[in-house]
Amino acid sequence: MNSDATTLPDSPAELKGIVNELHQENKDLRTRHDKETGILLDQISLLRAQLYGRKSEKIIPEDGPKPLPLFDMPEPEGDDDEDKGTIHVPAHDRKKRGRKQLPEDLPRVEVIHDIDDTEKVCACGCEKARIGEERSEKLDIIPAKAQVIVHIRPKYACKNCEGVQDSGATVAIAPVHAQIIPKSIAGPGLLAHIITAKFTDHLPFYRQEKQFVRMGVELSRTSMCNWAMKAATACQPLLNLLQDEVLEGNFVNIDETTLQVLKEPGRSPTSKSYMWVFRRGDPKKPILVYKYHPSRAGHVAMDFLGKDFQGYVQTDGYSGYNFLDDMKDVVHIGCWAHARRGFTDVIKSLGKKSKGGSANKALRYIKQLYKLEREAQKRKYSHSAIYRMRQGKAKPILNEFKKWLSKEIQLTPQKGLLGRAIAYTLNQWKRLAGYIEDGSLTIDNNMAENSIRPFVIGRKNWLFSGTPKGAEASALLYSLIETAKMNKLEPYAYLRHIFDKLPLASSLEDYEALLPWNLTQEHIASARLVGCG
Repeated sequence: MNSDATTLPDSPAELKGIVNELHQENKDLRTRHDKETGILLDQISLLRAQLYGRKSEKIIPEDGPKPLPLFDMPEPEGDDDEDKGTIHVPAHDRKKRGRKQLPEDLPRVEVIHDIDDTEKVCACGCEKARIGEERSEKLDIIPAKAQVIVHIRPKYACKNCEGVQDSGATVAIAPVHAQIIPKSIAGPGLLAHIITAKFTDHLPFYRQEKQFVRMGVELSRTSMCNWAMKAATACQPLLNLLQDEVLEGNFVNIDETTLQVLKEPGRSPTSKSYMWVFRRGDPKKPILVYKYHPSRAGHVAMDFLGKDFQGYVQTDGYSGYNFLDDMKDVVHIGCWAHARRGFTDVIKSLGKKSKGGSANKALRYIKQLYKLEREAQKRKYSHSAIYRMRQGKAKPILNEFKKWLSKEIQLTPQKGLLGRAIAYTLNQWKRLAGYIEDGSLTIDNNMAENSIRPFVIGRKNWLFSGTPKGAEASALLYSLIETAKMNKLEPYAYLRHIFDKLPLASSLEDYEALLPWNLTQEHIASARLVGCG
């Protein structure tokens, strides 16, 4: 017998033991295989849901509202003639239904549709008297129209001094009208129109170029790009003031998204760069500052905050923000929307099989927390009242939720979608629970995510930035436009106003007067009308 041959045990008991060990090993391998297969299937289901399913994170319960067919009208439920009994409805106020009234501040042009004079005579021969009228309003649009503003500067000279040698000036003329872009044909209105179309309506310059051709004006996309960059340079003092105001608050939201810059020195054109957004969390003075940077590293946020910032900073769970936990006088809080997203992904991967289960239970806990926030918002609680509500109602829910998560993680595969969602929530727990310690804080970072959305929509249209300077100019203009919108100013009117006034600004007070919260819609509207005159 060969020395390397397997020798069988002599005892039947020993042989039975070996067989049992092999059976157990095979069972363990099957269990591990099933777990790994289940994890892979969950990931495939989630990818399918992300590609083809609903994008919303809202979970519609089985007894909830069902979507109507796209093209078919809903069938009536039951027979209308069927006697269904009578119920008593107590008296109540009901909102008047109908079309929303057109704004009162829009100009009105009256067009009278009168009957012929012969129809104003009654059959009896008497003239009919006007007893009233019927009015109906139709909204009309006047397309954009280009016009040329001709600046005329009369010259004056003394006829008596002609040909006489004199050291003084003999010709008097008004100084050149201050322009945001000197020696350019682009006036404040044109600049505001181009930049609003690009950064608010997401129209790339090449599309605007075609629009101008239809208006009878030839403006190249190169010229528009250069004008936008020069306008951004002129607005740099305003951006500096916006950044200072963000840091003067005690609550900042931070988020970032990708951006492609073609001519980044030392980098491939396909490399990912980033647009960062920093939002002042104070709803009474909302401010947004966008910053372009080729890196997603945490030092970008660190450089923005500086060493002197004190207060709360809210972010998602990206590891680049971990430095905030070590900053003195800074409290790092997390985002419940991101924690909820992990459990929502589990529901999406399960599809119709998502009845009950741990993911649904976790979402019910989170739903309770959001319900409290909606109630506080609906009742317009003060910050102190919100703090008391969170300590009395939200804190017990959080404590119970954490106990449940701590038990559940021991029973859940760590590599699965559910295991990752639970692990993320527990790892982020200190940050996630931090919002209950101050009534001015928010439960999630959605304000920053919503603020970066306009940039993401624009990116889908113009795809990339050509140079880093172009990306920086875009960041500055987005900062001004989005801050103006958050302060309830119409973007075109605001930009036209500051482009008209910036060349005249010479002091800090002049620049501060141009910040969005120091202006009203009526103020900039009247300034726009004066500029048109």
